[in-house]
Amino acid sequence: MTGLDRRPAAATDATLPRGPLAGFAAGSLGMGVWVTVPGLLLLYFLTDVLAVGPWLAGLALLLPKIADVLLHPWVGHRADVEQTRRGDRRRLLLLGCALPVAFAALFAVPGGLTGAPAAAWVAVFFIAGNLLFAAYQVPYLATPADLRIGYHERTRLMAFRMVVLTLGILVSGLLAPLLTGGDAATRGGYQRMGVILAVGMLVAMLVGVAGIARLRGSAPSTATAGHSGWRALRVALRDAQFRWLVAAYLAMSTTTHLVLAGVPYYAEYELRAPGLTTVLVAAFVAPALLVTPLWLVVARRVGKQRALLGAQGAFAVGSLVLAVGRPAGLPVLIGAVAVLGVAFAGMQLLPFSMLPDVIRAANSDAANSDAANSDAGGTGAGTYTGVWTATEATGAALGPYAYALCLTVGGFVASTAGESPVQPDAALAAVRYGFGLLPAVAMLAALLLQRRYTLDATARTTT
Repeated sequence: MTGLDRRPAAATDATLPRGPLAGFAAGSLGMGVWVTVPGLLLLYFLTDVLAVGPWLAGLALLLPKIADVLLHPWVGHRADVEQTRRGDRRRLLLLGCALPVAFAALFAVPGGLTGAPAAAWVAVFFIAGNLLFAAYQVPYLATPADLRIGYHERTRLMAFRMVVLTLGILVSGLLAPLLTGGDAATRGGYQRMGVILAVGMLVAMLVGVAGIARLRGSAPSTATAGHSGWRALRVALRDAQFRWLVAAYLAMSTTTHLVLAGVPYYAEYELRAPGLTTVLVAAFVAPALLVTPLWLVVARRVGKQRALLGAQGAFAVGSLVLAVGRPAGLPVLIGAVAVLGVAFAGMQLLPFSMLPDVIRAANSDAANSDAANSDAGGTGAGTYTGVWTATEATGAALGPYAYALCLTVGGFVASTAGESPVQPDAALAAVRYGFGLLPAVAMLAALLLQRRYTLDATARTTT
């Protein structure tokens, strides 16, 4: 009998104290900076400050993510090895705390570099940052599956994380454009922004490491050794529920990062007011601070799956309004972005709390299996989480790349800081439709994929 799943559900449904919950969530404050700022500013930084063509800029953001597809599952395996050998994943978390260094370097492009050399600089430090982010994110997100807690408590834990993550996204999304110099952004401004935000990242991530240690003391780990290496990866990928959840999340991650990358362009070229970048970011992110507790209530009443389908549908509808553009009127457009923000809160909370449900269900099936020599053995939370974060990283690259392709097709003209080239009408149309119509289509695809996930009803009563 394992310590995982042969207990009645009530025995696993402990309530976590708020202090350790808050400490755990604080780690997401630093992670939120990495999730937000490169997605918001890096494509614009390349095309409008470093004179990198949009196709090359998109490629510079996409190629580093290819490495993530292999690196994140490997980091997940190492996290499981650490858990088995040491009883925790602390060493990987501390390694990940070097992420702020890579973040600062990402925007510290030497003054003489423009075009392809500047794109190469950004790509190299983007790869380094993504690896360090994985070292922190994978063991961090494995925590809910490690702890001896139940279905609703896992949602509560991730709700704390989501509120703080949202705060990190909001603060960094508002501060970053201001620290770069706003409408008069310069290389020096981007460098200053990178250093200031990196300091805040480091403090928050260290607090998160301490919070995870306290949580593990409050609800001892249920993690088991299970399979390792490529065998563990095969087991995870053969899990049909996991595959559908991951596929839907890939579409969601791609869509939300596409929207984030398009915000500066939509503000400058469609709304003709670059200063509205901050307003749009606030309208997108701020609602999550208010509605995350409401999503928690909805998930308790109707289940995580049905709540997530509702969030995806709302996102698609809001995106279609944005495709109308300036004729819809600024208040309507800001309202549509706020709808996207409400949906985004649900799409962050719910999938991340469904992931540990999948892991616990998979290990429960393995514990009850009599096929000792088959691939039915358990798989550590790190392996599942490594695949999940690789998927998230892929979406974070595909979104900006898809938007960059839209700009390329429209004939968008790249420039350096201080230049204001006249954009062709096709480029202006690409800015608008790439920000509205394309996200709507992608989110509808996510909704159709999400409908194939069927675990939720069982997870509510057994895990």
